[in-house]
Formats: sequence, structure tokens, C-alpha cells
Amino acid sequence: MENNPLPMTADFCFTLPAWVQQLTADTGRRKFLGDEEKMEWVLELGRYNIEDGGGPFAAAVFSLDHGTLVAAGVNRVMASNCSVLHAEICAIMLAQQQLGSYTLAPEPGEESPKGYELVTSTEPCAMCLGAIPWAGIKRLVCGARDADARAIGFDEGDKPERWTEKLEQRSIAVQCDVCRIEATALLKEYLNSNGKIYNG
Repeated sequence: MENNPLPMTADFCFTLPAWVQQLTADTGRRKFLGDEEKMEWVLELGRYNIEDGGGPFAAAVFSLDHGTLVAAGVNRVMASNCSVLHAEICAIMLAQQQLGSYTLAPEPGEESPKGYELVTSTEPCAMCLGAIPWAGIKRLVCGARDADARAIGFDEGDKPERWTEKLEQRSIAVQCDVCRIEATALLKEYLNSNGKIYNG
């Protein structure tokens, strides 16, 4: 049997829809004043993504000291034929590219450590949970719960019990249930629009 290897490329890139870039540009240097304001903006991304035929998940990386947006992401699994392109992964990747650094962690020895937070419409799945400490995120803010995503059929993977405590042991602060009602409604909206449960 002839062995025909698939062509390999050195670079992998993904694109976000133009409307994400437009919404991101429109924020300018806006200061988001609190968790709810940030979450409401992230949920708006999720609504647009559903309308655009994507999954119901959105996320964004914000500066902890200024409250400004660094990068946003939406679920691109189906659009890119790539199972790892969850909203959190997209937001983290774009933030690191934007900042020119493989890590979002504060520089060692800074007198007044800065850092970045990840705001996500739904608690992270097993994959995204693993990416958070490696990315250097200092704070995680979640909307809908893991159980809310599972309730509409998504497989969130095998996560450790008391995962929030495990992140906090790594000095990553966690805030759950921010706008949970609205975030859960977004998941239900996706289900009711016959959105595909691509990993159920």
C-alpha cells in the first residue's frame, strides 16, 4: 500500500467573524466597570455568534488594572473544523498575540502585579479549564454553570471536583454565577434555534 502523507503546513490560523472585530474595535479604550458589565458584553458576543450559525459560547480577556478589553473570542469549532477552538481558547490565543507574549501572567518581581482576567459566558469545559493556569490568567469570571451546558446536551468533559478551589490554590480568583440567568437563557436560545450539539 502506498503511503501518501497529508500535506503539512507550518502555521495554523483561525479567523473571527468580521462582526467580532467590529464590536471589539468599537470598545476602543472603554473601561468596563464591573463583572456584570463585562459579562453582558460577552453575552452579546454569544448572541451574535448564534445568529451567525456558531455555538452559544463567548469569552473575553480584560486587563485587571484598567478594566479594558484585550481580546475577545467566540466558539469557532464548526466554522473552523477544529474541536479545540472554544471561545476561551480563542480569546486567550488572541490576547497573547495582541500582547506579544506566550503568557498573560504578571512579570515576576513586579511591585504592583498586574494581570488579566478571563470572562466566559459558561464555566470552562475540561479542556479550557486546563488552559487557564498555563495561560497565566489571574481571575476567572463565569456566567452559566457547567450543569447548564450539560442540560442542553453539551459534553463538558471530566473536570476535577472542587475545580474552583484548585484554581484558587494556584492564586487564580474565581467568580461564578455572574448574570447566570441571562447566560443560561442564551444556551436555551441556542437549543431552541436547533443549534447543533456538536459534541453531545
